[in-house]
Amino acid sequence: MSIDENATAKFYSDNAVTYADALSGASLMRLDRFLTRLQPGAEVLELGCGNGRDSAEMIARGLRAAPTDGTPEMTEEASKRLGIPVGVLRFEDIDMVAAFDGVWANACLLHVPRSDLGGILAKIHTALRPGGVFYASFKAGEAEGHDGLGRFFNYPSKDWLQAAYEAMPWGSIEIDEDKGSGYDKRPTDWLHVIAVK
Repeated sequence: MSIDENATAKFYSDNAVTYADALSGASLMRLDRFLTRLQPGAEVLELGCGNGRDSAEMIARGLRAAPTDGTPEMTEEASKRLGIPVGVLRFEDIDMVAAFDGVWANACLLHVPRSDLGGILAKIHTALRPGGVFYASFKAGEAEGHDGLGRFFNYPSKDWLQAAYEAMPWGSIEIDEDKGSGYDKRPTDWLHVIAVK
């Protein structure tokens, strides 16, 4: 783990309760779009589940969600809210093969150093079944760096992200952009990726 990753992990460990509470009111629009691509009862791996809000919605809609987070303190918060065990899973430890119909990674892979992102995307590709759907979101930018809270972000451009995804054989890749905010309440340009295996 790099110094940058240590600082980011420490932020989520130290602020797990506050961060989990802040997630409760966020929009589910992107999740809705993802779920329309899946069949009822589909198995979905959630990475970086935070407070478990998105997995709760998936479960309520009849999907078999497997919520995970890389920070033990966040998995505790998610377990409390979901009433089910939530696994600790760091991105580099993903080792499933054709195990899921979908992977949901909302605002979490944005913390992966650019040099490591291709390997993580390959692990996710391997974990998906043929036709599987993968969603991830990123804060757009031009160079890796830290936010005002000390968290590390990869801040990719749309072109950089497109090239990173195209390094493996996805059946389709869609990237769209919008403006919003995040936990720090600062104006943010977002990149949203849907890739189908």
